Amino acid sequence: MRKRVATLSLFALAACTATSQGGAPSAADPVAQHARLLTLDTHLDTPIHFDREGWRFDATHSFAADLSQVDGGRMKAGMLDGGFFVVYTEQGPLTEKGYADALAFARKRSDAIDRTVAAYPALIAPALTAADATRLNRAGKLAAFKSIENSYPLGEDVSLLGEFYRKGVRMAGPVHSGDNQFADSATGKGKWGGLSPLGKRWVAEMNRLGMVIDASHSSDATFDQLLELSRYPIILSHSSLRSANDHPRNLDQVRLRKLAAKGGAMCISTIFLSDMNMTKERAELFGAYERIATLPPAQQADLARRWQALDRREQMWNANFETVMAQILRAIEVAGIDHVCFAGDWDGGGGVVGMQDITALPKVTARLKAAGYSDADIEKFWSGNVLRILAAQKG
Repeated sequence: MRKRVATLSLFALAACTATSQGGAPSAADPVAQHARLLTLDTHLDTPIHFDREGWRFDATHSFAADLSQVDGGRMKAGMLDGGFFVVYTEQGPLTEKGYADALAFARKRSDAIDRTVAAYPALIAPALTAADATRLNRAGKLAAFKSIENSYPLGEDVSLLGEFYRKGVRMAGPVHSGDNQFADSATGKGKWGGLSPLGKRWVAEMNRLGMVIDASHSSDATFDQLLELSRYPIILSHSSLRSANDHPRNLDQVRLRKLAAKGGAMCISTIFLSDMNMTKERAELFGAYERIATLPPAQQADLARRWQALDRREQMWNANFETVMAQILRAIEVAGIDHVCFAGDWDGGGGVVGMQDITALPKVTARLKAAGYSDADIEKFWSGNVLRILAAQKG
């Protein structure tokens, strides 16, 4: 049986439920339901906070106070047992200097993940394999996988994937918001008609190393070619359904079925369930947020205050928890429970009304239970499908 390290707030919630019903927590208690499951998230942008002055991973922060959505305290409270911490690099020019600058940044971000995880050995530990996630969960520790969002920092040298593999990276996507040297982006102009020749070499190297290919942010043509060329199942680490919102960043249902037919999975996100309300003020705040680790504490606090004030006037997404649940249930209907997973895009623009951070995860489990899914099925959604895909990479 798994060892669960519950926070005081969880005991208080369970006790409150028991008191209200005159006994032990009922089977309908979402905390009790969720506590039985191994829960992972495939896309955590939380490393953006790791070098912030005054910010600690082992503390319990709040989005209202400092704009963070994930930390050790809330992972315990929301019973998120681990996930893939992201080495994200903004898309830049396809030049020698652009590649060199991006590689230096990616190495620094990767090192920040390692340094943060190493600082809290009683709380969290590195994970490289599916077995590691299970082992750490039984030991009461959080599992820290690593992934790459945007392979742009590799420049034109796919052998650099080996360096990041040795640094613990086990998942990577070729592209982000703009077309790059490897592939066309879902939000790019379409440079290659899918993968470039270098991108096809990237696929072969990913397969050789045994790294999971992540098709989130890829154009439709790029997705099609990744699915065709990869010898092993691929994943979409944080994507939404196009039926929920007709946006190129989202996946259509025909492609979701094709993904399932080849053993892959789509991890449902909270982003692009509506058009993004990116006003001039919001864009300015996002620009500052991207640099939040360089800001002194007073400026960090001012940024959070301005962000919250804007949220009170207007929301970034016209979506809520019910919108997220509707697309989760639809995705399962289309692809089957063996091919759907979850990633909120926390700390990277995700979160909607009623689901602002990871403490909301037990509500998802409760709704899946109410829809008739068993614990075994729900655990596939939270971790089993991801771990199956990770284990299928031969390397």
